[in-house]
Amino acid sequence: MQKGKASIIFEEPPCIYSAAAIVGQKEGEGPLGACFDQVEADPMFGQANWEAAESELQRRTALCNMEKSGISREKIRYLFGGDLLGQIVATSFGVSELEIPLFGLYGACSTMGEALGLGAMCVNAGYADRVLTLASSHYATAEKQFRFPLGYGNQRAQSATWTVTGCGAVVLGKNKTRVAVTGI
Repeated sequence: MQKGKASIIFEEPPCIYSAAAIVGQKEGEGPLGACFDQVEADPMFGQANWEAAESELQRRTALCNMEKSGISREKIRYLFGGDLLGQIVATSFGVSELEIPLFGLYGACSTMGEALGLGAMCVNAGYADRVLTLASSHYATAEKQFRFPLGYGNQRAQSATWTVTGCGAVVLGKNKTRVAVTGI
């Protein structure tokens, strides 16, 4: 299964049962807008602060994904997930009600790839029949932590980066489907 110094090829590739993505309004207005499961117009996701908004975004995306897969939370062995906040706060609170053992990840922009890779390894090794993987970011929480809190009212250059408000989730498992993780 090991290929070279940094790669793994799966003999029995774990398969993707379902995927879901929920994003903010700005992302929904972009060229991929029709590809998302939901576009939320309220950047606060009905919550009192940005961090709680990101947690709600994760909760909704995880539930949407499980609904699409037809697999209940009781049949998912582990959750591999993370966000951009210190101590993965959004993830810790966002998925707690699911009561799925969490492997909290922080890989910054690579968090979803890390979640898929580790989840696939877990399924391939036989440690779980099904896992849920997810990653999120929220424009306002990223600004607050890495750049300038929005409350400062700072000026923003047109060429400045913009962190996505969105969450993606995937259920991986052993049963064969049309899409598989063949290697990492």
